Amino acid sequence: MVCAVVGLGLMGGSFALAMQGYFDEILGYDLNPKHIEEALSLGIIDRAVEFEELKEADVIILAIPIRGIISSLHKLSELDLKENVTIIDFGSTKESIINECPANLRKKLVASHPMAGTEYSGPKAALPNLYENKVMVVCNINESGEYQAGIALKIFEQLNVKVKFMDAKEHDRHAAFISHMPHVVSFSIANSVLNQEDREHIVTLAAGGFRDMSRLAKSNPDMWRDIFKENKKNLLDSINAFENELKKAKEMIEKEEWDKLTEWMGEGNKLHLIM
Repeated sequence: MVCAVVGLGLMGGSFALAMQGYFDEILGYDLNPKHIEEALSLGIIDRAVEFEELKEADVIILAIPIRGIISSLHKLSELDLKENVTIIDFGSTKESIINECPANLRKKLVASHPMAGTEYSGPKAALPNLYENKVMVVCNINESGEYQAGIALKIFEQLNVKVKFMDAKEHDRHAAFISHMPHVVSFSIANSVLNQEDREHIVTLAAGGFRDMSRLAKSNPDMWRDIFKENKKNLLDSINAFENELKKAKEMIEKEEWDKLTEWMGEGNKLHLIM
């Protein structure tokens, strides 16, 4: 079985590393020539191909930004793909990908979102165990072909992920609160500190808490702009919810309602009892 990975950065590169030996051959495609060069030199892929050569693959992994996934699906719909090809996308939002998938490819597509990643990017950031014990959300599986769903689930078993099935609309709302909004908050923290503090004091005083909260601000701005754009409505809902909680904290501090503030923080502690 031949697998083609479209997008050789953190997600695609990590997938290829994790699946070494499972496929007979792993092909790689990326618009960035440097990514192709690095992926070959690091042994992430066996061979680099042009887009048209993706028709050689039995499995195609789309590990690129959301609009790139949709564009690729339309290009793939015009190729003479193998009859039983399985296409798996790793997009961070699912509803637009499913809705805009060409009709002749819908049965071949298994819409998935691995809840894994780091703040780093590119083939050099790829990790063979990135997906291990992480959650793989699979959306609207009933719309995928039975054969393709079976192939995808076997691949996910090899990745050692925990598969969770979900409706695409439901997924996008949850992702806004749990993944997308925290990135907005992290970028906001980074910018607020940079605008108020000189770099010497930041380096001197920044400790674990600040580093943890600002870590996500290392993430690729172009990629996250596209994610925010795709999931705009859900993201705005999650930002409004965060703003309400921040406003509560501000008012309790202003009014010196310390007992009330302690109770509010205690409620927040409960999150980690379920994680």
